[in-house]
Amino acid sequence: MKIEFRKLPIEDTKFEINSNSVKFLGSFSKITSNLAKVNAKLLGNCDTDCYKCGKDVTITIDDDVKFLVSDGVYTKDSRDDEEAIVIEIEDHIVDFDEILHSEIESLKSEYYLCDNCKDDDQFVEIEY
Repeated sequence: MKIEFRKLPIEDTKFEINSNSVKFLGSFSKITSNLAKVNAKLLGNCDTDCYKCGKDVTITIDDDVKFLVSDGVYTKDSRDDEEAIVIEIEDHIVDFDEILHSEIESLKSEYYLCDNCKDDDQFVEIEY
C-alpha cells in the first residue's frame, strides 16, 4: 500500500496489510506538513535461522510499533514521540509494504535459538 505524503489524512485512518503470515495493522495520520505518525501492531509468525546451528526457527511476532514518517530530512521537535522510530522518505511516497518488510527483516536479524541449541550449553567458537 503506497500513499502520496501530501494525500495523507489529518484524522486517524485505519489500515491492515499482510505479508506471508505477518499482519501489520493500525492507524496513520499527518501531524504536520512534513511529518506523519503511524501507530501499529505486528502479529503473526515468521521463519528465521538459529544463530548457532542454522536450522529453521519459527518466531511469534506480537509487537506494538510507533513510527514518525518524515517527508524529507527529519528535524526533532519537542512534541515528537520519543519512542517512535523515525523513517525519512525522499520520494514523497509512504510505502507501508516496505515498512512492514523492513520491520520483519529487522526482527529476523536478531539472535534466535532452536529448541536443540537452547538445551545445549556448548560454547561455539566463531572463526574470523
